[in-house]
Amino acid sequence: MGDKLQIFIAMTCYMLVVIGIGVYYSKRASESSDNYLIGGRSLGPWVVAMGAEASDMSGWLLMGLPGVAYFYGFSDAAWTAIGLAIGTYVNWLFVARRIRTYSHVAGDAITIPDFLSNRFKENKKIIMTIAALLILVFFSIYAASCFVTVGKLFSTLFGVKYIYMMIAGALFVVLYTFIGGFLAESASDFMQGVVMFIALTAVLVGGISAAGGISAVVENAKAIPGFFDFFGIASPTLVDGVQQVEAGKPLFGAAGAYGFLTIISTLSWGLGYFGMPQVLLKFMAIRKSSELKLARRIAIIWVAISLSAAVAIGMIGRILFPTSLLTQSASESIFILMSTNFFVPLFAGVVMAGILAATISSSDSYLLIAASAFSKNIYQGIMKKDASDKAVLWVSRATLVTIAIIAVIIALDENSVIFKVVSFAWAGFGATFGPIMLFSLFWKRTTRIGAIAGMLSGAGMVFFWKLVLKPMGGVLGIYELLPAFVLSCIVIFIVSLMTKEPSKEIQEEFELAKTIEV
Repeated sequence: MGDKLQIFIAMTCYMLVVIGIGVYYSKRASESSDNYLIGGRSLGPWVVAMGAEASDMSGWLLMGLPGVAYFYGFSDAAWTAIGLAIGTYVNWLFVARRIRTYSHVAGDAITIPDFLSNRFKENKKIIMTIAALLILVFFSIYAASCFVTVGKLFSTLFGVKYIYMMIAGALFVVLYTFIGGFLAESASDFMQGVVMFIALTAVLVGGISAAGGISAVVENAKAIPGFFDFFGIASPTLVDGVQQVEAGKPLFGAAGAYGFLTIISTLSWGLGYFGMPQVLLKFMAIRKSSELKLARRIAIIWVAISLSAAVAIGMIGRILFPTSLLTQSASESIFILMSTNFFVPLFAGVVMAGILAATISSSDSYLLIAASAFSKNIYQGIMKKDASDKAVLWVSRATLVTIAIIAVIIALDENSVIFKVVSFAWAGFGATFGPIMLFSLFWKRTTRIGAIAGMLSGAGMVFFWKLVLKPMGGVLGIYELLPAFVLSCIVIFIVSLMTKEPSKEIQEEFELAKTIEV
């Protein structure tokens, strides 16, 4: 049996299992929009923990992050991973319990726009509309990054044209999310979190062994200027974006500086967690807030080990295959290259399923949340308030398909760098929803006008900084999430103080959310 056929069989078996999960949950998902969109708040701690992290990390963990480490070395990938690990822990520690209880108290909200609108007792659903529209925009970009991952994976493995593989992967994700909804997504996310963990561990161990041990990896990494530095960065010698090779060795220039401002900018990835709908929804869906402590421990252990493994894999890959991947886009295939070289084809197929798992667990979350933003918050919340639950369910599914089509169009460029696509969408969510979630949950004086101003200023600054200021370089070259997040916080604080304080009803509900156990 051919190697590619064995890999294909292993991955097909995996995909059939995922579809089976969707079919299993389809009946419960179709019972109500509440079941379809948030699973009736019935998830246990293991499913919440693994589901939140698997849907959050996506194919970026197995392709984007190792690609950065392969191309530029330790510092950029490591500081990003540290920022994400800190953000994960703080989010679970402070935000998880509060949003679980507050979303229940605030009209039993089942979406993020729902919660924000109910939190400020809106009559005119302005916050709900803004939040839902921004979710549609940024999740279309996010879903596109997942489809790029699938396209690259299958194109690299089987030599089939990227565009065909990308569209096929998108159709698969849409099919199973369409059928099973949140319960299927959460159950499969748990399984996919396990598969991702096994895949990362297996490739890491195989890489260390092939490279001659940890000491050999460190010694070879140090031979590349800036590649193994905490405060420096490797500088590949590029011509038209392609790294140059001489005498069979990749060329690097002098090590670049990785200064304090760059470190702060990279660490700011962690701020994004406070505004990630796919993570916040998992917090809201746990059956009891008392189970969040166990879920937090599971999540942190998974994140710490997985991020460390992803960074190490990229660096080991450069040592083992120094001239195989000579562009930043191509470098994101290092995990695939290592897997197919280290393992027998059938097991390599299982490991490759780790990338598919990561991609599916994220894209289904993105599509489902974006669909719920339109169906619950715009269609039922504004356009047709008397819409039946069945109508909302079908509008959710129709919206899911529409967003998937938009994401496919965005993903048509096979030279897209997954890391860059994800970083922009991450900044968008982090700056739009992160500050207002924190202020809504922890500052009673936050006002509705302050919330609206904060969301718009955060989202607007992400686009302005990325497209206008960042290209100027220098100090302005920092990650757009940081200035946008800070601006949004300042705007919320100042505008809230300048406007009339919240009603007594809102303040009493805020106090109730601090003490209630659900």
